[in-house]
Amino acid sequence: MAQQIAKELLIFGKHKKGLRIELVYGGAPITNQIRNVKKNMPHILVATPGRLKDLIDRKTVFLDELEFLVLDEADEMLNMGFQEAVDEILEFTPESKVTWLFSATMPSEIRKIINTYMKTPDEIKIHSETKTNVNIDHKYIYVHRSDKEAALKRVLDYLTDFYGVVFCKTKMDTQELAEYLEREGYRAEPLHGDLSQNQRDAVMAKFRNKTTPILVATDVAARGIDVDNLTHVVHYSLPDNPEYYTHRSGRTARAGKKGTSLAIVTPQDIGRIRFFEKIIGVEITHIKVPLQSQMYNKKIEKFTEKIMNEDTVELTDEMVEKAMEAFQFLTKEDLVKKILAIEFDKLHKKVERDDLNILGDDRRKRDKTQKDRISSPYDRDPKKDRDRGRDRVRERGADKDKPREGERPREEYRTRPNMVNYFINLGKIDDVYPVTLIEFLSSFTGITKKSIGDIYLHKKHSIIQVDKSMTKRLEESARHLKFKGRKIIVKQDSI
Repeated sequence: MAQQIAKELLIFGKHKKGLRIELVYGGAPITNQIRNVKKNMPHILVATPGRLKDLIDRKTVFLDELEFLVLDEADEMLNMGFQEAVDEILEFTPESKVTWLFSATMPSEIRKIINTYMKTPDEIKIHSETKTNVNIDHKYIYVHRSDKEAALKRVLDYLTDFYGVVFCKTKMDTQELAEYLEREGYRAEPLHGDLSQNQRDAVMAKFRNKTTPILVATDVAARGIDVDNLTHVVHYSLPDNPEYYTHRSGRTARAGKKGTSLAIVTPQDIGRIRFFEKIIGVEITHIKVPLQSQMYNKKIEKFTEKIMNEDTVELTDEMVEKAMEAFQFLTKEDLVKKILAIEFDKLHKKVERDDLNILGDDRRKRDKTQKDRISSPYDRDPKKDRDRGRDRVRERGADKDKPREGERPREEYRTRPNMVNYFINLGKIDDVYPVTLIEFLSSFTGITKKSIGDIYLHKKHSIIQVDKSMTKRLEESARHLKFKGRKIIVKQDSI
């Protein structure tokens, strides 16, 4: 990412005579960077937190006259463990500087940086749900967790022209999945934060020239990917945030081309997929994992088509005669079988069930029968919650006492200590669930899931209880909230 930013700055600044820009980052020789910084005395320094801290400690970089500070991908800096380095760097900067902070999410740690180092900042939000790329075909397959690896292989075998990124959640998962695919005969490489810069460059070079058509990456590492013509993005592990899902999916279907975003979904993930659909405003279509027999037929079709269209290279009569002599005792059928056995050897390395799909996955039908009950990591069992004293999610009858025209219905509800009741103009008519509201508010306002108390779901609105410590953040963020392009009203309930 630092390399990309420096590259763009050089393009932007080429018409500014005398403008000096330097790039410093970890994984490259620090002695060369020290020499370049001292020699050029840059006006703009693009740096990763760890390497910048090293240069400050070595008395190579001084920030006491800094005029502008830009913190890009602030949330990812913290996720990668740079909290302490960022805090220390900011201590070296003057109070008079102008600070810009860019972040996809606003967790409490980012808010702490804002409150500590920025004075009365203006907050600008861009809602990604209104900018979904219509050229992306969103799909998901539904399998048990133990079948995810087999399902991914089945998909890769069926999609013989696959060129894309497979996203995992952690560095360890990324490394292990890439190694597994390599052992199974697929050309795959990992991309994550533990790789050196030279290793990253080598991986990306092979991916760009399609020597390696499968890149297994974390969200953080993928921020630096700038490759066109990707056919697919695979969510091997679903992200927690719908913005991350959109950001991942946007790696394909660039420059007006078509692309596919495919999620591998387990029963634990199905609620999150439904939540992403509502927030992003797209339908994520359920498709079946190809059967073993379907996958074989597809591979044979592509293989035979390739042979039939292959231009015949110049062979000597001696070469042809030698091969014919070797094969003279084989029938045509035996020869074809042997050729196919060589081509499809990797498909027989592991015997798997023919059908990997979870049976009976009629999601739309299940929604009607289960109502607000969702199988997701954020779902709650009301009985268990009561046993733990956390009866958070409540649902009342749909507007039993109809109000007069223009009047909002009145309800009686119990407000817990330190909680404030909020009205939100989303209800059953919008096909939302308690977990949907929790995810929506935590994702787009920055309040924590734990700060949301009881939820009273009605036909056209809901009452949500929020911890007092989060009310200011909720009210400030809610001014620009949208749900499927519709303006959302969130205000304290005065009844």
